Amino acid sequence: MNKKIIVVVGAGSIGQAIVRRIGADKHILLADINEANANKADEVLSEAGFQVSTTTVDVTSRQSIISMIKVALEFGDIVGLIHTAGVSPSQASPETIIKVDLYGTAIVLEEFGKVISQGGSGVVIASQSGHRLEPLSIEQNKALATIPTEELLALPFLQLDNIKDSLHAYQLSKRGNSLRVMAEAVRWGKRGARINTISLGIIITPLAKEKLNRPRGDGYRKMINSCAVGRAGTPDEVGNVANLLMGQDGAFITGSDFLMDGGVTAAYWYGDIT
Repeated sequence: MNKKIIVVVGAGSIGQAIVRRIGADKHILLADINEANANKADEVLSEAGFQVSTTTVDVTSRQSIISMIKVALEFGDIVGLIHTAGVSPSQASPETIIKVDLYGTAIVLEEFGKVISQGGSGVVIASQSGHRLEPLSIEQNKALATIPTEELLALPFLQLDNIKDSLHAYQLSKRGNSLRVMAEAVRWGKRGARINTISLGIIITPLAKEKLNRPRGDGYRKMINSCAVGRAGTPDEVGNVANLLMGQDGAFITGSDFLMDGGVTAAYWYGDIT
């Protein structure tokens, strides 16, 4: 009997937290660009009783993604996708952010949409930043959602002379993630599968702790202190939402974006965060 496979693209603490909620009876394939990251997550999850394998993947390479999927299919049927891979404004240039976070995610959605099993589901981790971008035109929204993946990087408004900085690139990418998921939900639905986005605020991970000690740290602390909840989130809380979206209780939810930021976006548009 084929195993049921969940593929985690990006082996960080958020992906691991989601796996802990939904992966007990599945085989988990952890994929990361950094082999050491995948192996570290493997050790943690294996010691907790999960069935785990690892592989490497570069989400900016279609061939690399196809190879990762081939590895997964050797184990069984792919019933779940947890896509957390990406780079932040403090980590990379605008060009790299657009290529990894926007283009890379689009390839992942497209290729998994060809193989996801009936009844399968997925979540893409996006960001509150996509909700703080000024409105795009109807044409720009449609292009981000539906233009052929290999034409994405050629869109005029994604050219570097039209992008202010890394944060702007990140906002465009994360807005694009939620729009792309909405469009892909139509195609996934033809296979009897679902896909949604979770747009996260500040979640305390090793990367977030590092950001708090960087030049943008004061801004992050202001967001935390000024939002309605008054604190950052935890990976386990993200796991709770993903469990709903990927499980039977969320069977009527697809093509949706869930903003999970403790009220930071509300405070940005209507409160004291600027």
